[in-house]
Amino acid sequence: MKVSRRLQRISPSLTLAVTNKAKALKKQGVDVISFAAGEPDFETPAHIREAAIKAIEGGKNRYTPARGMPELIEAVREKFRRENSLSYAASEIVVSCGAKHSLYNAMAAIVDEGDEVIIPSPYWVTYPEQVKLCGGIPVIVPGHERDDFRLDLDALAKAVTSRTAAIVISSPCNPTGGVFPCQDLEKIAELAVEHDFYIVSDDIYEHLVYDGFKLFPIASLSEEVKRRTIVVNGVSKAYAMTGWRIGYLAAPEPVAKAISSFQSHTTSNPTTAAQYAAEAALRSDQDCVERMRQAFQARRDAVHRRLAGIPGLTCVRPTGAFYAFPNVSSFGKPSGELAEDLLEKARIAVVPGSAFGWDSHVRMSFADSLPVLLAGLDRFEEYLSRL
Repeated sequence: MKVSRRLQRISPSLTLAVTNKAKALKKQGVDVISFAAGEPDFETPAHIREAAIKAIEGGKNRYTPARGMPELIEAVREKFRRENSLSYAASEIVVSCGAKHSLYNAMAAIVDEGDEVIIPSPYWVTYPEQVKLCGGIPVIVPGHERDDFRLDLDALAKAVTSRTAAIVISSPCNPTGGVFPCQDLEKIAELAVEHDFYIVSDDIYEHLVYDGFKLFPIASLSEEVKRRTIVVNGVSKAYAMTGWRIGYLAAPEPVAKAISSFQSHTTSNPTTAAQYAAEAALRSDQDCVERMRQAFQARRDAVHRRLAGIPGLTCVRPTGAFYAFPNVSSFGKPSGELAEDLLEKARIAVVPGSAFGWDSHVRMSFADSLPVLLAGLDRFEEYLSRL
């Protein structure tokens, strides 16, 4: 019996592997503090849960259109107009089973065998694997830690070839929490127009930005740029709805049509009750999002302050998302070995930076209560002090 070469080419998700290992140890009664999870610790807001319950009890339990129910698509369109000053037709929106699913759908729609997709580094672990699943070739363009991991624009320009199909951008970024300055987005857009490739903009952490920073949607630069941009988002991070699995994308109509057709043969529609919950999330008062954002900013401040005070360790201050990405290279261990040691000896779970293309770092999520985070940082500092 054989496994397809396509699936043999990919690696399992290290973030999920570390998270699952930490959860398994906790079930065994081991006192593990996890910095691995990429999900908010808050409960899904009550009005969102109630919308799903109301839908279920009201008999709304059957199939919707494969691309998502019209009411949710309209809520997504309103969201883009209200928050991003972007106007999309309903035919340009597809709702899927999480933003990860939306990203894969986008890759399936625009990447052919041998096509190249540019991925700035550090990158989310799934980007290169999705490209490979679609027969494409990931082209990694590293940023510079000294510039807060800002993309090297000269290296980006040199990476573009006749086979470039797309670039994937994430702002705020997982794992660094960095954001793209407007001038960098303008350069990316200029290259995309000049060489006629797509921009896949992963905006899942869009609402989690700090210090008054305002994000700039790359698709709003011009109609020419918008025609080459696929915007991916979802409700997982902003509304603490990770398990509900609702993501969405906006794309040029031919791409959205292809994705809708593809999805009709893979998953069909996302879970109906979850769609009603997502509609409630997008249409209702957004105070719950702001409350969570403020809590994350307070945690960011405390975590970064502690990390910056650990001898031998440096850490860029994250502007968004809920991750810190400290440089642990001075402690003389590859990130994978260090992460294993931390779990075994200090009982804390971190994700090796090698998963994100940077073996000199580890990723630490601050999506947990402040007392838990500070206790975990005590263990982290105590372990590092012994090296």
